[in-house]
Amino acid sequence: MRQAGAILVEAMAEAKRLLEPGVTTAFLDQEVEKFVLARGGELLFKGYRGFPASTCISIDEEVVHGIPGRRRVQAGDIVSIDIGVKYQGWCADAARTFAVGDVTDEKTRLIETARGALAAGVESLRPSMKLVEVSKAVQDYVEARGFSVVRTYVGHGIGRKMHEEPQVANFVDGSVRQATTVLPAGCVLAIEPMVNAGTYEVETLANGWTVVTADRRPSAHWEDTVAITEDGPVIVTA
Repeated sequence: MRQAGAILVEAMAEAKRLLEPGVTTAFLDQEVEKFVLARGGELLFKGYRGFPASTCISIDEEVVHGIPGRRRVQAGDIVSIDIGVKYQGWCADAARTFAVGDVTDEKTRLIETARGALAAGVESLRPSMKLVEVSKAVQDYVEARGFSVVRTYVGHGIGRKMHEEPQVANFVDGSVRQATTVLPAGCVLAIEPMVNAGTYEVETLANGWTVVTADRRPSAHWEDTVAITEDGPVIVTA
């Protein structure tokens, strides 16, 4: 998984290098795909339940699952890039949200909050903890800064498959499952706060994939693949 994560991180750095006003999201997607394949990796998203691209690229009010296409990135946008890589049978998943040029103060704080919420979730990890503790750490961080966390989409376990148990919500949902699930050493999670400037409610566009905020205010998404070990959390996609 470390090797899959290393390929992913390098691909993300390449996408960030190419991200500038005027570039199309399809071009970014194609370049990430070429980069990963050249290093012997597989793209986890392409063809997953019919998804048509290798990456998810979501801009401003788009929360997750944006389909790359002809849309050109504009100065002032915030752009979330989500990449999944499989290498020799093991998976890694990560997302980053980047500012393109000068963005509003709200967008800057939104990105910083999503990144900080992910860090809060990671820092909470220890063997034999309850799943609810991770969710609470993320939710408390976000809401203390005046933003909201998406309820409809959550993080997940990851290993041989991209999506494994347990589901990792970014909020305390009150369920018995969340309150009683214990996370052992060796468990690997994809923790991924999706943070909205306004309401946490979302909608899915007519393409069946792209998720947007219900109030069309901006959203930011940060994700890492993280292993729980006796010596503390290990970020596979650092």
